[in-house]
Amino acid sequence: MTRTRLLPAAFAALLGLTACEGLKEAMTAHVDVVARAGSQELSVSHLAELIGPSEIPLQAEAVRTVAQLWVNYQLLGHAAARGDSLFTDADADQGMWSAIAQMRARKFYDIVAKQWAANLDSTKFEQAYNDGVVLAASHILLSKQPEGVSPETNAKVRAEAEQLAQQLKNATLEQFGAVARQRTQDPGSKDRGGDYGVFPRGQMVAEFDQGILSVPPGGVTGVVETQFGYHIIRRHTFAEVKDQFARAYMESAGAAAESTYFAGLERSANVQVRASAPKLVKAIAEDVDSYRDDRTVIATARNGDLTAARLALWMAAFPAQTRMRQQVVSAPDSMIPMFVKDYVMRNELLLRQADSAKITVDSAEQRQIREAFRARVTETMNTLGLAPKLLADSAADQNARERLAATRVDDYMARLVRNEVQYVDVAEQIALVLRGRYESRLVPAGVDRVLAEATKIRAAADSARAASQPPTAVPFGAPPAAPTTRPPQP
Repeated sequence: MTRTRLLPAAFAALLGLTACEGLKEAMTAHVDVVARAGSQELSVSHLAELIGPSEIPLQAEAVRTVAQLWVNYQLLGHAAARGDSLFTDADADQGMWSAIAQMRARKFYDIVAKQWAANLDSTKFEQAYNDGVVLAASHILLSKQPEGVSPETNAKVRAEAEQLAQQLKNATLEQFGAVARQRTQDPGSKDRGGDYGVFPRGQMVAEFDQGILSVPPGGVTGVVETQFGYHIIRRHTFAEVKDQFARAYMESAGAAAESTYFAGLERSANVQVRASAPKLVKAIAEDVDSYRDDRTVIATARNGDLTAARLALWMAAFPAQTRMRQQVVSAPDSMIPMFVKDYVMRNELLLRQADSAKITVDSAEQRQIREAFRARVTETMNTLGLAPKLLADSAADQNARERLAATRVDDYMARLVRNEVQYVDVAEQIALVLRGRYESRLVPAGVDRVLAEATKIRAAADSARAASQPPTAVPFGAPPAAPTTRPPQP
């Protein structure tokens, strides 16, 4: 059965500063600081020196991403230096909120979907099939030349098709299939005896559907002409496709019931997307972290509004491979309200229904989710050399551990921008917990300053590389004159 588009758990790698803190930053930030994490600061000059000689694009977005990566790593090191392994149940539940939400929404959806299936009366399936709710057929195709190319050839092909249709007028499925394997020119169905199985109305070209519906189940059409050629079509009987039809019909009926259900849910909640939504939604997709605490309302509903902060949570939950954020940024403004309703508010409403029905994850599911979170934390800390035990074994007190963690992060970042080490992701689930517990900040004005300084550094490096190239041994003068006589033949 068609499933509703539930947002999956995801792994994102960005941290940052909330949009409403701009004035506070302007009053308190040092002019040479681009980011802070725990007790550490990232200076403009240091980040510019990292990015300048590298292959990282000289764009504000790229600078911001590198700074946010530094914040992620430093927060992880800051936690580890304090012996905070992020292993509590509360940590796991906070970080894995999207996985838990998805599971709860799925459970509620399955309950509702079962009710849709229970309402289907299997004794009426044959009548629904005969009425053409879903189609099933085999065909033989004789291809034709494009219009105007060879009318005489097409007339001969059509006459051949009409003769074949007359011969197959009362053919059984097996007889029709045997002829199709020999005569059809449709390579996609030839090996199946021309069988297309069960398919929804509208999937084929209109003439093909109309041809099927022109005969009763078990009947064979005359010649049906489409852009592809001349078809002879046999419509399957219900008995021949009973099981396939039941699956297809239940899926089709389920999709219709799902659409009706969610449309009713949205009407009941009176979901209204604000006219200002497109600009704000795209801004959130571009820079999730700047809107983590933004309470601006994007869409209203009777049982709770959708704020920019809540949308930022959902947006960060999209897996990177879906490229959903990039799609949202590039989508026409007219598509944004549909995205908000169909992807975000639909999940919000379904979760609220799950709340009302008191749907929870069971102890085994919760344990599995928590173990997945802890395994990811452990793997990330160990890979970066930031596990609490590793730091404790190398430094005597907390201050020393914090310095050691910060040094390891800075060393890793330097090698990372030079492509000397493999990239280590701090998953969104982990970063979410770290952001909630420890101070972190990205200074937008600092990003601009880094970009300006890194651009100067790269220009100087490019000039130095050009100057260090040895001069060519071939003078760049006029080419030698062509010989005036033909060279002797051997």
